[in-house]
Amino acid sequence: MKNFTFFNPTQIEFGTDKEQLIGSILAKHGIKKVLLCYGSDRIKRDGLFATVSESLYANGIILAECSGIVSNPLLSKVREGIALARAHQVDAIVSVGGGSVLDSSKAIAAGVVYQGDVWDLFIRKASIEAALPIFSILTLAATGSEMNSGAVVTNEISKEKFAISSVHTFPKVSIVNPALMQTVSRDYLVYSAADIIAHCIEGYFTATEQPTFQSRMVEAVINTVIESTEILLKNPADYHARADFAWASTQALNGLLTAGTGGMSFPNHMMEHSLSALFNVPHGAGLSVIIPAWMKWYHSRNPAQFQRFARTIFRVDTAEQGIAALEQWFDAIGTPTRLSQLGITEADLPATIDNVLGNAKWFGIAPTYTRDVVTTILQNALKP
Repeated sequence: MKNFTFFNPTQIEFGTDKEQLIGSILAKHGIKKVLLCYGSDRIKRDGLFATVSESLYANGIILAECSGIVSNPLLSKVREGIALARAHQVDAIVSVGGGSVLDSSKAIAAGVVYQGDVWDLFIRKASIEAALPIFSILTLAATGSEMNSGAVVTNEISKEKFAISSVHTFPKVSIVNPALMQTVSRDYLVYSAADIIAHCIEGYFTATEQPTFQSRMVEAVINTVIESTEILLKNPADYHARADFAWASTQALNGLLTAGTGGMSFPNHMMEHSLSALFNVPHGAGLSVIIPAWMKWYHSRNPAQFQRFARTIFRVDTAEQGIAALEQWFDAIGTPTRLSQLGITEADLPATIDNVLGNAKWFGIAPTYTRDVVTTILQNALKP
């Protein structure tokens, strides 16, 4: 196990009705005015907006709204949010939604206090020196953004999907109420499952130093996601399965699973970011296509870990059987495993490959993910 520093300053408030505490939480932090970020008007129809706004008003907190944040959040909306936050001179950003809303909120929080264009922070032209405090109420479990400092945004002009991360962009407090997630659609439940598994396997398979304890935690999270997903597909109202799923999602990307690992990378996310940037596919759906295709190419580089995965997760013997079992599970739950299911054809590959190669440079793994390698993986994803 390598030396490491584990730091996570986010306070989690987990459980039913915790969203009612948002006003008192903000008041304890001295917040007087917030920008409330959300996606669709569904939070108004289902009463969540009323619950949140009443809690804020009861604690003397004024809100301004930034609505219409979409899946695969856009740079243009972030810029709009920054302008709103400045115009209303808010003290904090409150995210009500899933990972896309929270990622946008983090970017807004950092962009408000930066004097240049916020995209500078994504292309590493400038670093994040400060941000407005961020608070969140989660309505979909997938990205783990509620307990990490990362945020991913798509520049719809350049078709680049890049990330920021800073000690300043950890949420101060995140409220995770599994009951708020019961209306998540079947499609987004299974896409979320693929996203969580992707967060788990990146380090698990690519790390040059992977402690046994970390592997066991990864496997526990993956097994929990598989079991809870299957329960929720049969009974979406099962609170205990929803809670297991939500907490597993948080653990998958809060830094705990990769503490003490070394030499890891994020190739599946690197490749999927091109799919969602170019074709606006749901992130988890893109990942469930890329993961098996990547595994088929990569497994010979770490055969012992792939065999461990096969035996521990699916009770089969070989790496190839484990990869096939994961792909079959994705098929069984209804998340895509082929590019054609995303509407992506062989004619789209040249532009996709070029975009991936740009991502590989940003992720720092271009020497491994050459044009030939990327082509092989995407060809795997095309095969029936």
